[in-house]
Amino acid sequence: MTETALSAALSRRNTGRPPVWFMRQAGRYHSHYQSLKRYADFITLCKDPQFATETAMGPVHEFNFDAAILFSDLLFPLEAMGMGLRYDPGPKLDFHLKTAADLARLTGGAEKAALLNFQAEAVKLTRARLRRDKGLIGFVGGPFTLYVYAAAGSHENAQEALPGITNGLYDGFNAKLLDLLAHNMALQSHAGAEVVALFDTAAGEIDAETYGKHVVPVLKDLLERFRKLDATTPVLYYSRGTGPAHWDKLEGLPIQCLGVDWRQDLLEVINRYGDRYCIQGNVDPDWLLLPPAELETRLRAFFARVQTLPPEKLKGWICGLGHGVLQKTPEDNVRLFLRIQREMFA
Repeated sequence: MTETALSAALSRRNTGRPPVWFMRQAGRYHSHYQSLKRYADFITLCKDPQFATETAMGPVHEFNFDAAILFSDLLFPLEAMGMGLRYDPGPKLDFHLKTAADLARLTGGAEKAALLNFQAEAVKLTRARLRRDKGLIGFVGGPFTLYVYAAAGSHENAQEALPGITNGLYDGFNAKLLDLLAHNMALQSHAGAEVVALFDTAAGEIDAETYGKHVVPVLKDLLERFRKLDATTPVLYYSRGTGPAHWDKLEGLPIQCLGVDWRQDLLEVINRYGDRYCIQGNVDPDWLLLPPAELETRLRAFFARVQTLPPEKLKGWICGLGHGVLQKTPEDNVRLFLRIQREMFA
């Protein structure tokens, strides 16, 4: 199989241009996505493997990104556990995890991963359509983020979910989730995902001490279960709103790539962690809302600063945004980003 720039960067030995992909590169900003929405709602785009593949391929064809990412949603494991899921337009669960009676309504275990086979089918179809030099990324939500959604409906309401950490709801939820989630990751990797991303968007809502005490041990448990099913596929871990105080607590976990949000200084992160992890990130997504001339000025300065690093340090950098593409992002600014990156790192 042809090695991609993505896989080379994940193993920190890429000597060519750093690969580029964006979180939410297939999404509402893109006319291709909007055209598909005329034929199918969001859940159908996710659950029909043909639609999911077409959605994922759109930005690769349009902008020539170096990787596609499974088009799906991180909340489907909650639906598989019995919480229901609809979009109106944002995600809505049938109930939230507030009491022991709510916990008793949840089901879990490895067998529930079969309800997520549509993701594996989408990965297979996407891999079949991708050029051999393009990477493919699978993803799931991090356990803490899934717990926060289950308990409070949104990562922005994380504080409402914290009492469950001490009253047993968090532990009970994870007891039902982890095998399901590990098998979900393995379904995607076995179907052809080159890396599986763990998106922990709620992690930055808690302090580093709480994170180290309650989030990291669950991550370790999940990754150990995944490694029993798949010993080799890299894991990318992105935790929005975190920084070194959180990341230092990940020491020893089988994570190959650290996703970094826009609030961190990329050079400092690469210098501090680049010998341990591939680093993904981290241009501010708001920059892509700027007038093109200002965006170009900022990007050229950003990339020029990155180029001051020794070439050895750049072997493990995946270029991208510090979070997802925003809805009102002009497509021409996405093209501009990729053009400048290719020009400066040719």
